[in-house]
Parts: sequence; C-alpha cells; structure tokens
Amino acid sequence: MSATGPRTADWIVTDLDGTLVGRDLKIVEPSLTALRRFMASGGTVVIATGRSEEAALPYYRTLGLTTPAILYNGARVVDLSTGAVLYRRCLGVAAWAKLTLLFAELPAGVWPVAFAKGRAHAARSSPALLEYARRDGIEVEEISSWGDLPLDDIVKVMFVCDGPELMDPTEEAVSAAVPGVTLVRSESTYLEALPEGATKGTALRELASSQGVALSAVAAIGDNPNDLDMIQAAGLGAAVGDGAEAVRAAADVVVGPCVEGAVADLVARVLP
Repeated sequence: MSATGPRTADWIVTDLDGTLVGRDLKIVEPSLTALRRFMASGGTVVIATGRSEEAALPYYRTLGLTTPAILYNGARVVDLSTGAVLYRRCLGVAAWAKLTLLFAELPAGVWPVAFAKGRAHAARSSPALLEYARRDGIEVEEISSWGDLPLDDIVKVMFVCDGPELMDPTEEAVSAAVPGVTLVRSESTYLEALPEGATKGTALRELASSQGVALSAVAAIGDNPNDLDMIQAAGLGAAVGDGAEAVRAAADVVVGPCVEGAVADLVARVLP
C-alpha cells in the first residue's frame, strides 16, 4: 500500500460512459490509475451504468473488480464474476403491453430496443441502432414480433433517437401512454423506460444496505440526468465538469471533464 492520507470514502461508485469511459470507449488512463490506487488503499469501486451485463463486462474486467455492478440504470445489481443477480426489477406486464402498442405511433427516427434475458432486441434496424450497438459493444438481435419476448422479464426499453430534437416528443408520448415506468435520459439521444422505482440511486441504497456500508461513506460520480439521484444519495456526490447542467447544479462538487480524468479528480478528494 502506498503512503497516503486516510480515505474519506470507503466506496467510489462511478458511471461509465462520459464519466470513466471516454468517446474512444476506453477507460480514461488517469482515472484507471487513480481507481487502482484507491482499491490498493482498501477502498471499494462499484460501477453503475445503463449498460447490460455484456456491455459492462469488459470494463469490469479491466478494473479487476469483484464487486456487484449496478446495471440497466438500476434495474439490476449483478455479480459479473458469476452472473448471479442480486437485485432485480422488471417492467410490469401492463406497462410492457402499453409500450408495445406505442412503438408503432412513435415519431419517425425513434428506434425502440428491449432488453430481456441479458440480450438486446429490436424489430427493425437503423444506422442509429447500429451505432448504439457498436458503442456498447453488443449485438442487437432482430425479432419478428415484440410478442416473441417474455412478458415477465423485460428489464428496460431504450428509445434510440436519430437526433436530440426527438427526445421531448418521445418522452411526452411515453409519459402520457404508459404509467408505471421510470423515464430517464442517459444520453442526448437515449431515453430509457425502466421499471417503476428503478434508478441508480435506489439500487445504490439497496446494495449499500445489504453490504452494511453507510451512504455517508460513499462517493458517487456521474455526468447525465440518469446519475442524479445516485449522486444525491451518496455522502459525496460529484459531477463531471462537461456533464449535464442539472447534474452539475445538484452535485456537492464538480470535477474536471471526463477525458481529463474526472474520476481521478474525485479519487484525489477522497484519498489525499
């Protein structure tokens, strides 16, 4: 263990894309080095992401983690080393049925993707969907009908939009037609319909409680609105410097941009 001052946090909970992971889809090197230093001091690192098991696993392995991961924006907590699901929420059957009816009425340029059984599924392809799959490092399986998916195991629905201008009308349409879901924006063109009550913050509270860790001992960092309640739940909530304005306004501290080592800045605050 290197000679450092005492840690002021036992856990660091970090978002991936735009926080720990840059646009090149790699973990920003200064942040990777800093997290390894934090773990060497006895601290615990937890990833909290909208990604699925398949999409999060490469980063989990690069970090050398053995801790549970918060996935699907809080709908699942999974031990990625074994695949064991520790905490789960699914879309209600009625909510899923209403979503499938809504899909045909969405504005042109909005592409729904449903996650079930650890896989992503879509009824049609598009350049935006192909780019989304490339970015997340996943395969989106094309299905002939939404009815092919299990009614009781839909983790979330992602609406991939061709442009940011489609986000407001899509959110308004889903909100008006489908009660019983939690809507979050995870990127400027990604809207997600999650099981009611599923958020990163809710999952963090459940996980910390199960591990006997006080939220006051947790530092959390993110960049987009889907990270808001997570950074508010943590004892120290940090916003990435080039993240969404609402997140920066709500955070306890604002650190540097992702590409300059936002997570490394947070480590420097909790591990002198």
